Amino acid sequence: MKRADQLARLRDGRPFDLAVIGGGATGTGVALDAAARGFSVVLLEATDFAKGTSSRATKLVHGGVRYLAQGNVSLVREALAERAKLLANAPHLAQPIAFVMPSYQWWERSFYGLGLKMYDALAGRRGLGDTQFLSAAQTLSQLPNLRRDGLSGGVKYWDGQFDDARLAVALARTAQTQGACVLNHCAVTALLREDGKVRGVVARDAETGESFDVQAGCVVNATGVWVDAIRDMDASPGDKKRPAMVAPSQGVHLVVDRRFLPGDHALLVPKTRDGRVLFAVPWMGKTVLGTTDTPRDDLATEPSPFHDEVEFILSEAGRYLAQAPTRADVKSVWVGLRPLVRADDDEDTKAISREHVVRVGRSGLVTVTGGKWTTYRAMAEDVLDRCFDRHLLSPRRGPATAYLPLVGAPRRSAESLTQSPGEHLYGIEAARLRDLPGADRWLWSEDGGGLSEAMVRFAAREEMARTVEDVLARRCRLLFLDARKAGELADEVGSILRDELGAGFDAAASSAAFKALATHYLQLP
Repeated sequence: MKRADQLARLRDGRPFDLAVIGGGATGTGVALDAAARGFSVVLLEATDFAKGTSSRATKLVHGGVRYLAQGNVSLVREALAERAKLLANAPHLAQPIAFVMPSYQWWERSFYGLGLKMYDALAGRRGLGDTQFLSAAQTLSQLPNLRRDGLSGGVKYWDGQFDDARLAVALARTAQTQGACVLNHCAVTALLREDGKVRGVVARDAETGESFDVQAGCVVNATGVWVDAIRDMDASPGDKKRPAMVAPSQGVHLVVDRRFLPGDHALLVPKTRDGRVLFAVPWMGKTVLGTTDTPRDDLATEPSPFHDEVEFILSEAGRYLAQAPTRADVKSVWVGLRPLVRADDDEDTKAISREHVVRVGRSGLVTVTGGKWTTYRAMAEDVLDRCFDRHLLSPRRGPATAYLPLVGAPRRSAESLTQSPGEHLYGIEAARLRDLPGADRWLWSEDGGGLSEAMVRFAAREEMARTVEDVLARRCRLLFLDARKAGELADEVGSILRDELGAGFDAAASSAAFKALATHYLQLP
């Protein structure tokens, strides 16, 4: 459905059963679940789908090995079950990946190997491959750039990898196929109240400046680290200042060339010198190094890494890689803010034992934050269950999203997903992509990824892209892979978007804004 049609649905004034604020992992998941149950749903995102933390994950669909070490078996079991559902529902966006843990101490291979065997047992038939004990020679064959001195062996196990931003777009589009009204670049500016209860939102279209009063029986605040801004809208005159619900923490990732991690196996260091975890993961022809977990006081839309974080990642990578990357090798640096939840006893609160929290205020505003991508679907179910418990929505059973393929998913396992660079991410929609103008004109192409003129057109026509950034950061992931190259393509992408979006689209302004952003992704403190 075109943007004009979606705006017309807001304009006609009909009330929705549910309004979801926020187009990240949680918001798109809630919108899809509710729409699949037959509720009338509107999803409003202020910027673009997954613009915040949901596009800046480590790209892993995992059961949480570290939670197993903490003894949180129920959390691991649930995450492993959700991992299997995600890989089944979106095989074009999520696939298995093998990890290798190298051992430099005599006890490490046995200790970690036995824990990972338990990980396999918890996964059961949903497992992606058996854990294997490796000799030093086998470890080096799978991680050729690994430091040899002192290497005694390693352990290989399996988890999942995905494209986070494209998954969010797929969730939003799938919600549309279920009847939801979905809009990006349409911010919620106020909440509508009646007799002290939230009864909808005021939304403003960023492109036209038009405002809409959107009536809804239930409103869900799923804005991640920014949930407190929406909660502040819910305050009545004279209310005391509520404590913040979120204490943000940031995770930093550095992207370097594939030569630092040749092959298809990821490196996992379960315990660095200061006790943190280090990943080196092959992704779309590059290597992603990360991550950190550093408290942050502000809620910047585009946070910057701290000097110590960059030094930590590079120095720890240097301890394990024979040829170590330096600052000069970094192609892009990106930072995501994690919504860590503070305790709050002043509200009707339900803390779900899955890392995320759902709270319902006195006005009926439902706020959800925390959690992780792997369990987005289970989080959505929890949110709706809470809405049912509080009589904000009438209970409805399915259809279940557990077995609902996302847009682009192949209908049969025999359908090939092997396409030209980047086309595999479109699944069965790759055929439609090739029918568009410019299908054979590549703006960028390399092993693991690519962007054609047709992909830009498809992003505008089918994937709700409205800016150069939408295309180069989230429909295509080039900003996250090679920020300098992404900046070089800004003008050309802007020109194609102007052709698709019409004379009202300011290609020069959109391109200039993206070039400034690309520069930001190259800056190391």
